[in-house]
Amino acid sequence: MSSSSDNIFDRYEKNTSKGMGHKVAAAVCALMLVILLGVFIYNAVSEKEAVSVLPRFEEAFRNGDYKEALAIYRSVHDEIVSADPGKEEEYKEQTETMAQMEKIVSEKLEGIEKKVRYERYVPSLADIQFMDSMEELTSSQISNWLHELCEEFLLGTIEKPDIIFIFEQMSQVGNISASVNPLLKEIETIEMARGDVQAAEACFNEGEYVGAVKSYSTVLDKYDGFVYDFSSRRVEEIKEVMYEPMLTEGEHMIETYKYYSAEDLLSDLAVIFPDDGRIKSDLIEATSHTSEVKEYYGSVEVICIRGLICDPKAAYRDGMSSGANETRLTVTEFTRVLEALYENDYVLVDPEALADLSNDTFLLEQSLKIPVGKKPLILVIENLDYSALGYGQGTCTRLVLNESGQVCAEYTDRNGQTTVGRELEAIGILDAFVEAHPDFSYNGSKGVISICGYESCFGYVVDPDEVDDRNQAYSAMGIPPVDFTDEDIESNRKTVGDIMNVLLDTGWKFASSTYGNINAREQKADVIVSDTEKWISQIGSLTGEVHMIVYPGGNYIDGSDERAEYLKSKGFRIFFGIGSQPYYTYGNNYLYYDRSVINPQSLKSYDYSRLFGNRTIMDES
Repeated sequence: MSSSSDNIFDRYEKNTSKGMGHKVAAAVCALMLVILLGVFIYNAVSEKEAVSVLPRFEEAFRNGDYKEALAIYRSVHDEIVSADPGKEEEYKEQTETMAQMEKIVSEKLEGIEKKVRYERYVPSLADIQFMDSMEELTSSQISNWLHELCEEFLLGTIEKPDIIFIFEQMSQVGNISASVNPLLKEIETIEMARGDVQAAEACFNEGEYVGAVKSYSTVLDKYDGFVYDFSSRRVEEIKEVMYEPMLTEGEHMIETYKYYSAEDLLSDLAVIFPDDGRIKSDLIEATSHTSEVKEYYGSVEVICIRGLICDPKAAYRDGMSSGANETRLTVTEFTRVLEALYENDYVLVDPEALADLSNDTFLLEQSLKIPVGKKPLILVIENLDYSALGYGQGTCTRLVLNESGQVCAEYTDRNGQTTVGRELEAIGILDAFVEAHPDFSYNGSKGVISICGYESCFGYVVDPDEVDDRNQAYSAMGIPPVDFTDEDIESNRKTVGDIMNVLLDTGWKFASSTYGNINAREQKADVIVSDTEKWISQIGSLTGEVHMIVYPGGNYIDGSDERAEYLKSKGFRIFFGIGSQPYYTYGNNYLYYDRSVINPQSLKSYDYSRLFGNRTIMDES
């Protein structure tokens, strides 16, 4: 009996406890619903209020009740400002409403400002009441406008009478007088600084960032107030713009052995950014490869070679060679030439360094600067076109880029086996030599590559005009003709353009050898004009601007000849003839060099002991 009573009691207690739990859960759910409903109603009311505020503001503003309009704006503004951080999303509608009110005021104010500036409009009493009564909504914008006008005056886009008129009109607005009067007092100082500031901006617009900073530093030393504040801000803006591109440029100069240019650029950057570790490190790298430089007034050696023989066995089969190969060095001979010149303290220089070409109508003599103890040398690789007539004679067939983006030559032997390498042609050999001996090149200079247009460029047909000539050469060599499509030619032009860009970037320059490799001295004016137009159209469109002509066979046109005047009018103002001794001279808007041709024939005929020992150069094979 006792056991039965206990079980009944336990069941009653459990049922009672479960009932209480359900009631508590129900109460909690009800409370949550009430809270959510309250939040929903609050948000709905807030959104409705926000939407209704704008029409009230617009009506007050339209009726000229600016006091009421400003009070409405401030109520919304204060509500947003006093909101708890992190709850901005709940006040999205209010924020948008406030922005709409600011836009209404701003548009009306901008209309007045434009009329005052461009129409010499004198604001009406209603305009002044509007600008004065809207207080912070107008004063900030007007103040910014006046500061912008002072900047424009400083930069030369508005003149003094206009800015004085504007300031006089705006001085009637009571709530901005504190901004107007101090600026008005600085107009004379701003006018004095205009020339210096505009000179600094001209440097900046031309990409001469260092010059811009230096010019602004001068301004900072001379002026204070508005001019000082503007210049300080501009210096910081320019520094931000210039830092990465200029530092990257300096590092690229180091990569391409332009150490002297890199030293100049990085030295300027080090002054502007004195605590920058990257600049300091790069500057140390550049200066470790530079030495004292002085002006040089002696003779300038110019040596000229053609594309090299990379396979002597193919070139001199059975102890015989073609006449063309008698005009070429082997890769071994060219390497020996470089080694001898380096041992004799020659340094490669840019032929354009002796001339200021900045003016089209006259050429200015320019002194050559080289490292102390060095002798200047200009290298010309002549007529590097790779005619099909040279196939099978131990010379390369074209230039290519390898996977590292380096310029290489491609050689195909008599068995059809193709080899690609830097060591097969003068370009790659010299590039590698400078990598091993950076002091053989002054500031990254390499040499001049002269190009014809007849048949091909660098071994590629780059114009429909070359197709017939190329196929005639193929026919002479027993090679079937090729049908070059427009797509083929366009692809070739891109390939050649890519190669040229690498060559230009790594210190090489281009020259014309005339389009048809002609004896220019014997040709009439109309032939020179036709030949030059074809070169500019077909080859010059790939090389970019070219100033040099390497006259085939040394048959130069006298600089005062009408044909030479025509060439100068087309931008060609540095001419290379031929001579066994170093010689250069300036003429009427041109610079002339003699070049010493180095090949097996000349090594047997001329004494080049000033450069190297002839017999030590010649390839035993």
